[in-house]
Amino acid sequence: MDYKGLAEQLVNKCVKKGADLAEVYIESGRNLSIEVRNGEIETVQESATHGVGFRVFVQGRMAFSSCNDFTENALNNAIESAIRFAVNTTPDENNVLPDDKGLTQVEGLYDPQISQIPMEKKIELAKKVEKLAMKDPRITKSSGASYSEGEGEVFIANSNGLLKSSKESGCGFGVSVVAEKDDQKSTGGESCSRRFYADLKPPEEIADKAARDAYEMLDPRMIKTQKAAVIFDPDVARSVLGGILAAVNGERVLQGASFLRDKMDQKIASELVTIIDDATRPKGMRSRPFDGEGVPTQRRVIVDKGVLKGFMYNTIVAKRAGVKSTGNASRGGFTSIPGIGAHGFYMEAGQSSPQDIISATKVGLLLKGITGYGINPVNGNFSGGASGFWIENGKIAFPVKGLTVAGNAFEMFNGIDMVGNDLDLNRSFTAPTFRIKLLQIGGE
Repeated sequence: MDYKGLAEQLVNKCVKKGADLAEVYIESGRNLSIEVRNGEIETVQESATHGVGFRVFVQGRMAFSSCNDFTENALNNAIESAIRFAVNTTPDENNVLPDDKGLTQVEGLYDPQISQIPMEKKIELAKKVEKLAMKDPRITKSSGASYSEGEGEVFIANSNGLLKSSKESGCGFGVSVVAEKDDQKSTGGESCSRRFYADLKPPEEIADKAARDAYEMLDPRMIKTQKAAVIFDPDVARSVLGGILAAVNGERVLQGASFLRDKMDQKIASELVTIIDDATRPKGMRSRPFDGEGVPTQRRVIVDKGVLKGFMYNTIVAKRAGVKSTGNASRGGFTSIPGIGAHGFYMEAGQSSPQDIISATKVGLLLKGITGYGINPVNGNFSGGASGFWIENGKIAFPVKGLTVAGNAFEMFNGIDMVGNDLDLNRSFTAPTFRIKLLQIGGE
């Protein structure tokens, strides 16, 4: 089907039926999911989908509808529904659509070979990573292994003359296992996702990490409540970066619901901290040539050596704020309107190896797991349940569980005094290992 031509036709139809402005968002794709447990296939699911979302504006009033039936009658009904809904919404002078017809060139987003690889090979990959993870005698149970892949194309057209499309793919596999000792149980898991099948890590590496994460946490101890250094492993970076990401959301800033709302061009972190949002990295899992409403993407510095340099906007929120869209319109698919989100969001690497950071820590916590909310984007407060390893005299002494860590975002980010060189940019939301020199740790 000529989806590009269809998108243009549907925009024109929206206007003819009464929309002042209109946007058409079409998705077409294929997904595969394989689940394996104890060497046996549990599920294999493959599906092909397509759908279209209509965003219309009538006298400044916005409404949305969607459908996955591409018959003429169904498409007409969806358009008429959106226009009818618009009558009942509140007008807003900021309800506009982008008109930037530019496109960011990003390499390596689509692997045509993924669909050519035999199903048996993908099933065998899931079985193999599980089998390898179960080799260690301390691993007693499998929580399952999986392989998944998807490929699809997006088409965006609007009444400002914008017409764009992009094609992308992705695949990944992983495993989760349980280690047991006496009455203790400890879980561990690891996964790998890539744009290209040939770039996936070897199953041996994934299996080893999953098993190690499980058995290394056996025989944990408790420590006394105290203030000490906390080293954040890359696996728990989301708990800290998530609060920053939410706080630089332009809509939150306008609403006054961000602890960073008045901090533009001010120091909010240690000079060792630089945070980037990059949609242009070749083969990046969230890289793309345009955002969820067709605005060209870019590489942006959000925090530069500790100084806040940017918020994130889609088109409508940017107009409310009196600025330009930053290309951060996010979309959950053809059934949703644009929100605001990151692409490749990460803290830049530093100079120290993870081992250097541990060796430089006289007493502290190597944080490997955290539960809870993380940083609250409204007030910047941070708390969570913690597990990991206790460090004494620059060496890992024993595993710990049942702790809590707490602080405030400004205290935490200004307290970062060492940053690791182990940044993995194949993750779309990540940081290297980093140390906060002093943080409250709750124990016994």
